[in-house]
Order: sequence, then C-alpha cells, then structure tokens
Amino acid sequence: MLLTVVSPAYNEERNLPLFHERLKAALDGRPGLEWEWICVDDHSADGTFAALTRLGEADPRVRALRFSRNFGTHKAVLCGLHEARGACAVVISSDLQAPPEAIPTLVDAWRDRGSQIVWGERIDRQDEGALFSRLYYWLMRRVVGLSSLPGGGMDVFLIDRAVLDALAGFTEDHVSLVALLSWAGFRQSSVPCERQARQHGKSGWSLAKKIKLVIDSVTGFSYLPIRAISVVGTAIALLGFVYAAIVVGAAIAGHPPAGWSSLMVAVLVIGGVQMVTLGILGEYIWRALDQSRRRPRYLIEARTGAAPPPAGTGDAG
Repeated sequence: MLLTVVSPAYNEERNLPLFHERLKAALDGRPGLEWEWICVDDHSADGTFAALTRLGEADPRVRALRFSRNFGTHKAVLCGLHEARGACAVVISSDLQAPPEAIPTLVDAWRDRGSQIVWGERIDRQDEGALFSRLYYWLMRRVVGLSSLPGGGMDVFLIDRAVLDALAGFTEDHVSLVALLSWAGFRQSSVPCERQARQHGKSGWSLAKKIKLVIDSVTGFSYLPIRAISVVGTAIALLGFVYAAIVVGAAIAGHPPAGWSSLMVAVLVIGGVQMVTLGILGEYIWRALDQSRRRPRYLIEARTGAAPPPAGTGDAG
C-alpha cells in the first residue's frame, strides 16, 4: 500500500532534513507500507527548494514543487494532493509542530475503523495561537454548522483515495480545505495528536492570514452574514419608526426636539451599519467575481522527481 505524505513549506530550509529523518524513522520498515513525500515550496525566500532538491537526489521517494509566487498554504496543500499517487494521503506541516511520528496512528485508524477522513486532533495546546484556534473551531462547529471538525483543531489529517478523487471536482479558490472536507461528509474520525514546538524559523501564519481564513471559511459555507444584514436592517428600520413616532408625539405635545445631536447620532449609526453591510455583501460578490475569472489556482515554477501517473492508481488494500 502506497501512502502519500503532503507538506506545504515556506522558509523551512533548516527543518526539512529533520522532517525527512523523522519521517523515515516513523514509516520505514512498517509491513506492507510504502510511502512518498510531496513537499510544495510556497515560493520561499530561503533555500527551501534547494534543500528539497538535495533530499530528492538522495531519496527518490521525495518529490518537490515550487510555486512561481506565494499562493498560500491551502493552495500548496491542494497542489500536493493533486500530485498524490497513494491509496491515502496525510497532510502535515513541515515545521515539525505536528510530529511525523503521528502518521502511523492515522494510518492505523484509517485501516481499522474504515474512516475515510482521520483528523489528528490537537491536545493540550498552550502556545500563542491557541486562543485563535479555539475561537475559529468553535465558530466553525457551532455557528457555521460543521460539527464534524474536531473541537481542538488539527495540524495533521489523513484522507483516502475516494476523498482525493472527490476533491478533484472542486474548483473553489477562497475556501478552507479542512472546512471543505468536513462539509463533504464521508466517514470521519479523530485521533489525539500532541502539538510540538517549532524547531527552527518563525511561523508565517500572520494575523492577516488568520482573518482571511475566518472570512473565507464563513463566506464559503454559510449565508449567516447575509441573514444578519437582513435582521439588523429590519431592527434599525423598526427603531427608526419608533423614533419618528416619538418625535411626532413630542411635537404634537408642544415639545419638539431641539438641536441636531439626536439626528446626527441616527445618521452616523445608520451610515455605519450601511457601510458594514456593503462590506459583507462585497466579500461575497468579490469571491464570485474572482471565481468567474477561472485563473489557475497556482503556477508551478519548478519541480523535482518524475511526474506522477494518473490519480487513482494507488493500491487501496
């Protein structure tokens, strides 16, 4: 059985040799298991692709691709999955925060439970990104409705060939891959996975990228923001009618409102709400426009190793 390990990489030159050694230690010698490692360099500024080239020359199981510019982690993962030849694929970051030693556990769960998607759920995460992660997965599970996502989040997951083939039919660009997999269904389960400290370098997961992930995830799988616009608009309209009735009643009673303060407050509040609602609508409209252009998801600048055979040739046994 062939297993494909897919890793995105951005400025991971020093981590890649360590990852490769730990990957070999975790997977070599397991009965009936062969593996390949596909690493996608998201146009790193350091020697990431050169390091991958050296690893590929020494180990033919290592294949690497380099993007022509920085397209983002999710595009890098999708690119690697498109190249996967295995009966199943494990997506794991190359920064060693998700341990390669967890991969056999995911494979065993796939074989023993019959799960088509196996999440490596984080346990006891205490780093600086833990709060954002918990808020994000709470939002996706409780508000958006993707309840199959693990509550603690994940850094590594496995999908089998049926899911890989299904992903090939999706052409959406601005979407969270893990949210898309949760939405897609299939048989899903989780195994615990302890998050580890980064060995070298600094994470490129900036606040701007986190905010974009939230916006992409919500707009890609929920109409809740648009429904909220309708509710807020209705509420403001009702408050306007109530306020108008109060003003008319006060004028009839001989106490017309004095000054412009109340009027300016109303104008500023309503104007602010209108700008927010236009921004929300704009997010949806822009995504539809960008999708209609049908530009390539990513462009590959260089690759190492041989090109893969057609997808679906992995042995599912």
